Amino acid sequence: MDENKIVAAIDVGTTKIVALIGRKNEHGSIDILGYGRTESRGMKRGAVLNIEEVTTSIASAVSQAETEANMKITEAYVGIAGQHIRSQCFNQPVNRNSANDAISQAEVDALTNQMREVPREMGEEILHILPQNYTVDNESDIKNPVGISGKQFRGNFHIVFGKTAAANNLRSCVERNGIKVKGLILEPLASSTAVLTEDDKDLGVALVDIGGGTTDIAIFCNGRICYTSVIPCGGNIITSDIKQGCKIIEKDAEDLKVQYGSAWATEKMKMQMVSIPGHNGMKPKEISVYNLAYIIRSRMEELIATMMQVIEVSGTKDKLGAGIVVTGGGSLLRNLPQLFSLRTGMDVRIGLPNKRVDKQEMVTNLPSNATAIGLLTMGLEDLKVNELNFDKNSTNRVADKKDETDAKTTGNTQDEPAKKSEKGGKAGEKIKKMWSKFTDWATVVDDENV
Repeated sequence: MDENKIVAAIDVGTTKIVALIGRKNEHGSIDILGYGRTESRGMKRGAVLNIEEVTTSIASAVSQAETEANMKITEAYVGIAGQHIRSQCFNQPVNRNSANDAISQAEVDALTNQMREVPREMGEEILHILPQNYTVDNESDIKNPVGISGKQFRGNFHIVFGKTAAANNLRSCVERNGIKVKGLILEPLASSTAVLTEDDKDLGVALVDIGGGTTDIAIFCNGRICYTSVIPCGGNIITSDIKQGCKIIEKDAEDLKVQYGSAWATEKMKMQMVSIPGHNGMKPKEISVYNLAYIIRSRMEELIATMMQVIEVSGTKDKLGAGIVVTGGGSLLRNLPQLFSLRTGMDVRIGLPNKRVDKQEMVTNLPSNATAIGLLTMGLEDLKVNELNFDKNSTNRVADKKDETDAKTTGNTQDEPAKKSEKGGKAGEKIKKMWSKFTDWATVVDDENV
């Protein structure tokens, strides 16, 4: 096995953490060598609130993946999301000395590097610089200008920004486990890599990744990403509603949502009841499946309305020929595509991350693993990756944390400090205003349940 071609990915979510180790096989697909998944603690809406809890949760998932792959991870690609993420489009012209000379790759790279100097607000950094298209003289919508002659060429770029403090907190949690962060990747960008086809992107599509604490949106038009956004609410809000509406504990509310939850209430459900056992001397409860569906539908309709406002702001509503692809753990609700289709008037389907992965059906059949598989895919496709460092004979990181000296010695002696991304920009005002009231409500609900 060529270990230099092996990549690790870690998806640090609000409700779960997934660690993957994989490589490309001879057919161009991905072989999953190691898979770890554990409950996430210390995260809220994609942000780190407790360094120690998140560090320990990561250690558990990583240990599972290392044991299965019989390797120890020392570098990984890590997903990032949260309400601090925002994106903006920029364009930059370049005046050339001669209209007869062909544009070189070096000129294109230099133009891309100029985007690192775009105006930004204090406390943010650039996560991604994504070329959209180029214009050479009077010819527009050029995907690759290399080899084309012209006096002037202009590049259009989609730039993703995130708060430096939030990014550093996430890096710290990973690096405390002796793992160098090879790169922070925007989670909706990773999810889209795992579940969308090139035809989807060409026709125009909105990917909606419903996680526990956030809902990530990535919109593609003409084969290129044109808008990204993170809505600061997800499946946990539905669980909170069920808890309050049915007057049950949070664990029972989550179990109800997963086992009996539906985004569509039908007349047949009125006759269906679910028994909830009593706790601490409390009497058992009978919960109506119809009422449960009504609670879920009400919250999902608010989420869909907010999502549609994001699409309106992006200016792409009439360009989504492939409709909406819903993925993430929240997409597992019964009848969710029907509700989305009714409220949006678009084609809707559930996105499964299985088009590039061989075998491992237990991994690829879960929409909640879309981000992790996308991170792994992007890591394997990153042409700038040098040889990654993996050691055989995995060690148990949870046990290792009991001896801080040993953990530091074995995890960090060969690692160089991770390079920090360039810093950049401020949050989009239109989107902030759009869901500020909704976020305030969600904060009150969550705070009451802490």
